[in-house]
Amino acid sequence: MFGKKHLFRRVAIVGVGFMGASLGLAIKKKGLAKEVIGIGHHETALREAIDVGAIDESTMDLMKGVIGADLIILATPVNTIISVLDILGKDFKRSVIITDIGSTKLSVVERAEKALHHSVMFVGSHPLVGSEKKGPTYANAALYDNGSCIMTPTDKTNRLAKDKIKQFWSQLGMNVKIMSPQEHDEHLAFISHLPHFAAFSIMKALPDSCLEYVTQGLKDTTRVASSDPHMWRDIALSNHKYVLKSIDEMVKVLATIRKSVVTKDGDALVEIFKQAKQKRDKIEKS
Repeated sequence: MFGKKHLFRRVAIVGVGFMGASLGLAIKKKGLAKEVIGIGHHETALREAIDVGAIDESTMDLMKGVIGADLIILATPVNTIISVLDILGKDFKRSVIITDIGSTKLSVVERAEKALHHSVMFVGSHPLVGSEKKGPTYANAALYDNGSCIMTPTDKTNRLAKDKIKQFWSQLGMNVKIMSPQEHDEHLAFISHLPHFAAFSIMKALPDSCLEYVTQGLKDTTRVASSDPHMWRDIALSNHKYVLKSIDEMVKVLATIRKSVVTKDGDALVEIFKQAKQKRDKIEKS
């Protein structure tokens, strides 16, 4: 009797924090790989990833960890993804597919296409899932179920690699969308990056004396302000062009609200809030 054919034989996940460990659990749950190897800088996190069943083996040696892998997934902050691509670009010359789960794509894709050997097939990816939680202890095998994943191939992307990565995310239960790296970064600046910066700003502006009186609404609105500050520094700087564009748009709206309050223009305030409500209601219906 023949066993189940896996989509990949050996998957190496670089970075086994919450996202990477959750991905390892999902891969194993869906039977998409025979082996899952975890690569990281912290022995404690690697041990926790093994304990929760996210990976089969672990190593702190990048080049040792990717030996024999037919899929390498970069599941670290964006700056580290770029550093790993540079390292792999120097010594790694084997036919293998590499993808990532970075929150910005243009800088990552450009570095991959510049640094990696021509035999290495890179396909940019960004699953639109996550949590403010950190570490493999909180890993969740269902994190990727029914979520959206944006893939960002270019005219240099290997077609067979693109098809296989699309199959990979689809078999994990994700709805795959294709767009250019530039389109991705512009869209994400508004739908993901700006909400995080707004939440950080609200909490930074909040007087300490108010903390004991916070409402559930404030908790809901600012939940993502508990996210990793270093990761969001990397996102802000790697997507600076579109992040600035989204912040500038929000500042314009806040300035209009401020002006309307100063001039006691209630009609203008209602119009701003009404337009915002209409957009929010469209989200609920979609």
